[in-house]
Amino acid sequence: MMRTVYLCMALLAGSAVAFEAPAPANRRAFLAKVATGAASAALVSQAAPALALEIEVPTQSTSYTYPEDWGLSYEYNADAAKVRGHMVIATGLAKGSENMETFGKNLKKEMIEFVSYYRRFPKVAGKPSFSTLYTSINVLAGHYTSYGFKYPLPEKRRKRLYQEYAEIDKSLRRNR
Repeated sequence: MMRTVYLCMALLAGSAVAFEAPAPANRRAFLAKVATGAASAALVSQAAPALALEIEVPTQSTSYTYPEDWGLSYEYNADAAKVRGHMVIATGLAKGSENMETFGKNLKKEMIEFVSYYRRFPKVAGKPSFSTLYTSINVLAGHYTSYGFKYPLPEKRRKRLYQEYAEIDKSLRRNR
């Protein structure tokens, strides 16, 4: 809470400088403005993690239920939830998981089909859930392209994907 107060105060102080009348250029005034900007930037960088939601990244596992519902139903909310669910499973797979390569190939095919179909519709392409899901699809598809289907995702990439999955789920629940 205190960080938020400090953040607001620093932002107000930094923005007040922007509306001042131009003063004659001198080194001391310049350094004062730079110091104010640096202080507010430091407070923002410290407060940002506190304001962000902490996502718990589950440990990778070799056991999972292989889905049998591949493909699209051509109803956006149902398809987005299904693709997201399959991506969550893929993100949690550890090296040596059974049928990992087949799962990855099916998922990549489903992700490509999803993006190819839904990006044509402006009402769908403008939704926050679609843009976040599109970003996640690009990350996962890029991983498959670069490393193949048998290599699990690194921890840093998994954390970011789980954050995006939470945003997608939140947007889909709001029908956005």
